[in-house]
Amino acid sequence: MYIIGNLLDAVAVVFGMALQLYMWLIIARAVLSWVNPDPYNPIVQFLYRVTEPVLYWVRKRVPLVAGGIDLSPLIVIFAIFFLQSFLVKTLRQLASQLQ
Repeated sequence: MYIIGNLLDAVAVVFGMALQLYMWLIIARAVLSWVNPDPYNPIVQFLYRVTEPVLYWVRKRVPLVAGGIDLSPLIVIFAIFFLQSFLVKTLRQLASQLQ
């Protein structure tokens, strides 16, 4: 059973790191929206390609706030915090019980 516990622990660590990285990509995308970035810059294109599917999905479900403020990055960051504190923590606790 310890093998399954170690596997779950490793999955939880990798998933937590991936969520952390995605959160920083969302933050970078939000900061870029405050300035006028070069749309042909490869870094800007990468950030848009990686973050737009999730942000678009949230934008379809949550309307813009008064003044045209887009809250989708904030909602995605809150969802990432929830997944980190619930799912990753639950996987790590389950892994420790199996070890």
